[in-house]
Amino acid sequence: MRGRVVILSRIAGREAAALLVDGRLEDLLVEGGPEAPPAPGAILRGIVDRPVKGQGGVFLRLPGGLRGFLREGRGLRPGQPLLVQVTGHAEPGKAVPVTTRLLFKSRHAIVTPDAPGLNLSRRIRDEAARARLAALAEAAMAGSPHGLILRSAAEGAAAEEIAADIAAMRDLAAQVTGDPGREPELLLDGPGPHLLAWRDWADPAPDEVAEGPGAFADHGVLEAVEALRCPEVALGAGATMWVEPTRALVAVDVNTGADTTPAAGLKANLAAARDLPRQLRLRGLGGQIAVDFAPIPRNDRRAVEAALKAAFRADPVETALAGWTPLGHYELQRKRERLPLAWALP
Repeated sequence: MRGRVVILSRIAGREAAALLVDGRLEDLLVEGGPEAPPAPGAILRGIVDRPVKGQGGVFLRLPGGLRGFLREGRGLRPGQPLLVQVTGHAEPGKAVPVTTRLLFKSRHAIVTPDAPGLNLSRRIRDEAARARLAALAEAAMAGSPHGLILRSAAEGAAAEEIAADIAAMRDLAAQVTGDPGREPELLLDGPGPHLLAWRDWADPAPDEVAEGPGAFADHGVLEAVEALRCPEVALGAGATMWVEPTRALVAVDVNTGADTTPAAGLKANLAAARDLPRQLRLRGLGGQIAVDFAPIPRNDRRAVEAALKAAFRADPVETALAGWTPLGHYELQRKRERLPLAWALP
């Protein structure tokens, strides 16, 4: 099966979306259960509680008895109401990560209340298209104090569709930021998997969109998801990669199998580096990640690091490559913006 296929269905009663590229599962989104905290993208009114000593941030009281953690805590006073947006999934027992930099996202537009001005995606290179879109955006945002970013998917969309997207996000931003309340409250739910799929997988446009109760089974998604429950990942030629989350970090171990030659080690490590972003994305894993690559000569590390950089450059989840440790491991720091698959489908 060639091309990009977006599938919207449900798994174990939960809303879910899958992206297949040439028949391989490339991305997976699953909603949290009823007890899950607000999803990334949710906007809430929090109340500043107390500073976090030594970290420069503050805790906030959020609706439902939840706590939020805001890194930018300067100038805030206890009891002050504050609009914040959830930026990631909190580990059990930890505060929900939030930011005051609100973003109102649609398929074609992002309205930015704290960053006035108009910007177009750098992926839109055609000068005539940029001029046309800029004029359209300026007209749609006339009189609004908020900023706007046009996403790359807007380049091939109809003017009426783009204008409707901008107007919807502009009006939603005005409604939320103008709310006069002073108690903890959920003002805007985070987007679910189906909305995220339509919003973030639109560029390039999918070759097929499949929906319905049996869509996952028909396209082999259920088998692929079941395989993700196992920490072992086959890399070919007998090599394997084990991806195992712990409370402190995600441990990744690469093994060559029966062939322990340096050439086999390099081949296994390159395969692991290329597939690591996809495995972390599908499993919803983030935070600190430590990779124990198969033993290779020190000179071969450059090739492995180059493969890692290229692989994560194409990954949508923000990831910082920290580098090699004195013990020969490779460390990464990845944003926790995905719900861990083990939480969504226990």
